[in-house]
Amino acid sequence: MTTHEMLLKAQTAKPALTRAGEQGRTKALLAMADSLLKHTDDILAANAEDMAAAKGTMSDVMLDRLMLNADRIAGMAQGVRDAAALPDPVGKVLRHVERPNGLVIERVSVPLGVVAIIYESRPNVTSDAAALAVKSGNVCILRGGREAWRSCHAITEALREGLEAAGLPRETVSLVEDTSRASATELMTASGLIDLLIPRGGAGLIRACVENATVPCIQTGTGICHIYVDKAADLSKALDIIENAKTSRPSVCNAEEVLLVHEAVAEKFLPMLKKRLVDDREAAGKPPVELRLDKDAAAIIPGTRAGEGDFDREFLDYILAVAVVKDVSAAIGHIAAHSTGHSDAILTEDETAAALFTEAVDSAAVYVNASTRFTDGGEFGLGCEMGISTQKLHARGPMGLEELCSYKYVIRGSGQVR
Repeated sequence: MTTHEMLLKAQTAKPALTRAGEQGRTKALLAMADSLLKHTDDILAANAEDMAAAKGTMSDVMLDRLMLNADRIAGMAQGVRDAAALPDPVGKVLRHVERPNGLVIERVSVPLGVVAIIYESRPNVTSDAAALAVKSGNVCILRGGREAWRSCHAITEALREGLEAAGLPRETVSLVEDTSRASATELMTASGLIDLLIPRGGAGLIRACVENATVPCIQTGTGICHIYVDKAADLSKALDIIENAKTSRPSVCNAEEVLLVHEAVAEKFLPMLKKRLVDDREAAGKPPVELRLDKDAAAIIPGTRAGEGDFDREFLDYILAVAVVKDVSAAIGHIAAHSTGHSDAILTEDETAAALFTEAVDSAAVYVNASTRFTDGGEFGLGCEMGISTQKLHARGPMGLEELCSYKYVIRGSGQVR
């Protein structure tokens, strides 16, 4: 089926999804979760083919993004169930006004319509995106990357089987068969057929959508996430947070990429950092973190000198750019110059410094004494997420059900004329 044919069929699925109501959509989601588990072996077999084809062409951390196992599939199914259990966002009265002339005006939440998602490497996005779309009453068009297509296809077929078992059209969730750039461009320019496009991937994908899309588009994903260690930080706590933010899963967008350290604690803290992230990890047989150091940090500990662009790069690997800064204001200035507006953190026991940082740093998620790895729909109580929006219009931060709805005004009168 061509991409255009798929978009036309998506339009025909909208009325059935609307008629299903909350009860019908919940029934469908539970059936989709059951179908994922039922088809675990099929999904794993497809993923094994993707993994075999990708070996030698991807780094180990990127292979980890691609890899599925039974536990991850069970987690995907649970994510669908979690979405089913969330309050229904459709039909919610957002505002109620009674005018002096007797008109009753209500602002009511409604689905966007057809939501398309272009994503790379992560097959689990398939079920997350489909679950949130169905729960919010939207038809979903998925376009995965070539490297994960077999996995995404197996997952989509399982989801479609669940939809059909619950009485909803299979076209409620569709996966684009063409993985060339042409299909991505077609989605970006499908005016009148797509109500929202969400690109979820690297900087190149986001840039292509922003530059070429004629349909509404939300920028997501690219995360040059900073952690600033203030002079008043608990240094032991800081080491735990930084190791988690950098190494727990370095291939994801909420992983730390840049560390800023106050000059007053740099001489004490940076040797502690090298021991924890490099020496101790090597001794434990874990991948060490390559520290890319600015001039001041390199004068304190050994490492790789930071090159041009290292403070503007999403490494998605065991690499951390490190700079020494004069104070919290300098850290804020550095973040303003280099951050992608995703997630940034301050580690400090000084409430004044924390207040200044949270007020001045203009990112979707700003942390005090916690890992940036928490910027996630599940961790924020949204069930799962459609992506992390780094823009300010319509949606910002983890995108859940509310961000997949628009609203309309319903006005009730008794014969009023103007």
